[in-house]
Amino acid sequence: MSRVFNFAAGPAMMPEEALERAAAEMLSYKGTGMSVMEMSHRSSAYQEIFDRTVRLLRELMGIPDEYEVLLLQGGATGQFAAVPMNLLKTGADYVDSGNFAHGAFVEAQKYGNARVIASSREESYARVPDVDAGAIDPDADYVYITTNNTIYGTRFTRLPDCGKVPLVADMSSNILSEPYDVRDFGVIFAGAQKNIGPAGLTVVVVRKDLLGHARPDTPKIFDWAKQAQAGSMLNTPATYAIYMAGLCLEWLKKEGGVRVICMRNQVKAKLLYDFLDESRLFRGTAARESRSLMNVTFRTPSPETDAAFVKFAAAQGLVNLKGHRLVGGMRASIYNAMPVEGVTRLVEAMKQFEAEGIAR
Repeated sequence: MSRVFNFAAGPAMMPEEALERAAAEMLSYKGTGMSVMEMSHRSSAYQEIFDRTVRLLRELMGIPDEYEVLLLQGGATGQFAAVPMNLLKTGADYVDSGNFAHGAFVEAQKYGNARVIASSREESYARVPDVDAGAIDPDADYVYITTNNTIYGTRFTRLPDCGKVPLVADMSSNILSEPYDVRDFGVIFAGAQKNIGPAGLTVVVVRKDLLGHARPDTPKIFDWAKQAQAGSMLNTPATYAIYMAGLCLEWLKKEGGVRVICMRNQVKAKLLYDFLDESRLFRGTAARESRSLMNVTFRTPSPETDAAFVKFAAAQGLVNLKGHRLVGGMRASIYNAMPVEGVTRLVEAMKQFEAEGIAR
């Protein structure tokens, strides 16, 4: 069977070039006679893989020397707890812009004084809430945001002004998709399964002056300072996921890096949003001013028609368009590895479905 255009929110499609390289090296990586899956994480061959992945992350994201790069496990959800364990002392300010942001806030409340300073929860998270700089406690330990909301198809188009308070960002669904100045953040973290590589790897980028302040009862696996001292190897890391991430990062570099891929992502998103804005059947669900470049959410007038289109699209090799179970509707996740052709094919299918529906 030929490959489909996979619009899943994560795990998501990866560059074919990376998958083909992994297939070629599956049985013997660079003449070692073994798969990367079989390598000791303490071997020189694997350390080279690990170091290359970190170097590529630093290069593509422009990560300065004053930041530590950790390759961990536990997903972004694990970092919901790790952030307050490492940073929360007197209080933290959270922006409640979606389901994952809300989950992080609930987790932080277990460890100290966390408060919501802006929320769009009562609006079903259809937009990213405005953050008044005056609402931020200047003595807060950190301000927490989720830069892109996978479920609701929204994103921060402008970062909040936090003054001297460290900004912590969950970038799981838009990391490496558009340029950011890492120095604007105290901490960036992301699950890998959308724009970096396969599931199982979590990237944490943390400013070094924020290390070493973990609660005494923090499990060592969540203590960023201890992980930095151990080179992210307090336990066996996600070795194969890190290797695959390295291959995907090599592809991104070859494509021209983050600025070039961002322009491509803007083209893809515009194709889809332009159609939705003119369609008589489909409509986008996110507020225009908050629309995501990575996750485009939309629906028709009825759940039955939504389901009919999902089935219609799948028959044309356009799969995983069903919306998240919390909100229904449909969602096209168009991460870095999704080619423009995939979005063009999706728009063509939507036009055909709409035309045939109106004709009936």
